[in-house]
Amino acid sequence: MLFVAALLPVVIYIFVVYQIDNFSLISVKRLLLLILSGMLTALACFGLFQLTGKIIPESQSDSVNPIIEEMVKAVPLLWLATRKKIVFFIDSVICGAAVGGGFSILENIFYLLWSNEMGIGTILFRGLEVALIHMGCSAIIAAGLMLGERLILRFRSKLSIKKSDVIMVISLLVVAPVLHVCHNTFHFNPLVQFIFVIGTMGGLLVWTYFYDVEMIHSWLDTGLDKQLNLLDSIKNGHLDETPTGKFLESVKDAFPPEDFFDMICYVQLHVELSVASRSRVMLRESGLEQDLPLTDEMKEQILSQYAEYKLLEKRLGNAARMTIAPVVKFDPAEHKALEDLRTECKK
Repeated sequence: MLFVAALLPVVIYIFVVYQIDNFSLISVKRLLLLILSGMLTALACFGLFQLTGKIIPESQSDSVNPIIEEMVKAVPLLWLATRKKIVFFIDSVICGAAVGGGFSILENIFYLLWSNEMGIGTILFRGLEVALIHMGCSAIIAAGLMLGERLILRFRSKLSIKKSDVIMVISLLVVAPVLHVCHNTFHFNPLVQFIFVIGTMGGLLVWTYFYDVEMIHSWLDTGLDKQLNLLDSIKNGHLDETPTGKFLESVKDAFPPEDFFDMICYVQLHVELSVASRSRVMLRESGLEQDLPLTDEMKEQILSQYAEYKLLEKRLGNAARMTIAPVVKFDPAEHKALEDLRTECKK
């Protein structure tokens, strides 16, 4: 029964996730894998503490160990961010909390094995509070890594970067270990501490949800309108009447006719794939994905378009790809939406 109690915080978390994840950003399989990776990071920290315990005085362990834990838990989150698996605040928070939840499961089990006198009330109280700390801090770090990766992409694309965004990245990556250190170092009345942790982490989740849902809707609505207008102009032969068409016309004479034709085809495929992927995201949010599944013919067409898209990408020279990069570049959100679409088509 005590071991079941140790799992309760993560069970509650999974239930909450599927209440707030309107866009189905995280699959059950990925969620479980992230929880497992969190458990592995707990094992890694256990091994590290055996080494650092011989170097760091016990009086300083409450300040040093939380920093080590957050650095180790950040490893799978860094992988997700660099692979564009987390692209919004909401999915970064969900993934970060999953890793932290997996960590807390194993940590609670360790406490059970070494503290036989702990009752179920203590396990529930302590397990929920510590789980929230681990999940909340990992969620904050995941958001920081996601935003940092977004800024790196902007830097590589030679786009402007706001100082406020840089400050936010640094703040997110610093505040998580600081919160964890404060939790371990300063001990208040258990009930007051529990309420503070619940309020802080719950407030973070609520703010992230409302902020990011608005951002996702903006990305979907604005981007989809532009892509549909561009696609319509290409198919109706009015590309030169759009800003994209005027830009392509301005560089037409710099390339051989066959290369310019490939560039137009490349742009069209980019737009078609973008529209299809965004449309599926909107269907998932509205709950109509199961009612309007992709037919085998549609799946084959999308996969064929993607294969042709990648073939044209290889065939175009560096100069051509660099020229049309502002037009066809997938931002992280679009990249993830397309990958989700491809995964759906392969089923």
